[in-house]
Amino acid sequence: MVREVRLELGINGAFLTRRWERPGNWMRLTREAGFRNHEFCGDVIDPFFSGDRAFQLESAAQVKAEAQRHGVTITDVYTGVATHRFHGLSHSHPAPRQRMKEWILACCDLALAMGTDRIGGHWDAIPVEVMEDERAYNGAVGRVQSIFRELARAAAAKGIAAIYNEQMYIPSEIPWTLRQSEEFLHGVNADNDGCPVYLTVDVGHQAGMHYGLQGEDLDYVEWCRRFGAVAEIVHLQQTTPDASHHWAFTPEYNERGHIEIPPILEALEQSHREFAESPLSEVMEPVERTWLIAEIIPGSTKTESALLDELKVSSEYLHQFVPEEGMLLEI
Repeated sequence: MVREVRLELGINGAFLTRRWERPGNWMRLTREAGFRNHEFCGDVIDPFFSGDRAFQLESAAQVKAEAQRHGVTITDVYTGVATHRFHGLSHSHPAPRQRMKEWILACCDLALAMGTDRIGGHWDAIPVEVMEDERAYNGAVGRVQSIFRELARAAAAKGIAAIYNEQMYIPSEIPWTLRQSEEFLHGVNADNDGCPVYLTVDVGHQAGMHYGLQGEDLDYVEWCRRFGAVAEIVHLQQTTPDASHHWAFTPEYNERGHIEIPPILEALEQSHREFAESPLSEVMEPVERTWLIAEIIPGSTKTESALLDELKVSSEYLHQFVPEEGMLLEI
């Protein structure tokens, strides 16, 4: 039986933060840059910091209306930088864990108001004191898995269809290795009575050599091959092997960076074709769609005109490989 998988390009809204305030501009600039799909960045409307609840929900409704007006699809709401700064879901004290859960569930409401039923990102950093103790570290990892199972149920009750957890490249932000990612997905999705929890693969997050990783853990193509079939979101960025620069796909950065698009597409297709052989097939279904999201995060000193030019050039470059209407794989 033939199974279809659709691949489409999109852009993450991180480029908007601290620059543009109005939802109409957010969606207009997305379309003018050449993208039909927009992954909304949590730093643009933060559930805790962006005004009161009424303002947040009103802004989210404006996002939905402006997206429709400009022909843009909101794929999901994704965390920005803010939640990376806290010891959250793994914290040894229940109060910070509860507060971060409240952030996530409040974000679910904003996502639904924007017209999407998916959220993702990263909401935790395991402290050094815990990482120095193997037993304590394993306990923190277990807490994170348990909380994701709880969140899957609570989010599904609100109408959320999927939650994404992003693979990172330092041991404090899990999962950060191929093995840990597989264990996380298996542990969270086995007998899961909530929405599925998928992995976000970022092709610039294979910089674990600074903490001793080597071999396949440092290969972005292998990450796509191993987990592409259970990733509705793949973040694209141009970067060097030893960092996560979030550069644009311009001639200058393509010459300096090592990310190539064709091997990513080939690995995603292979992941789907070989999914039946994956241990994850015991607890998960393969995704029907993957958004390839350009996650381009400019430095503060980059001017708006230079930034928008880079986004347009990146869109043109990426659309050489994935057409604007998307790409259909028959598995």
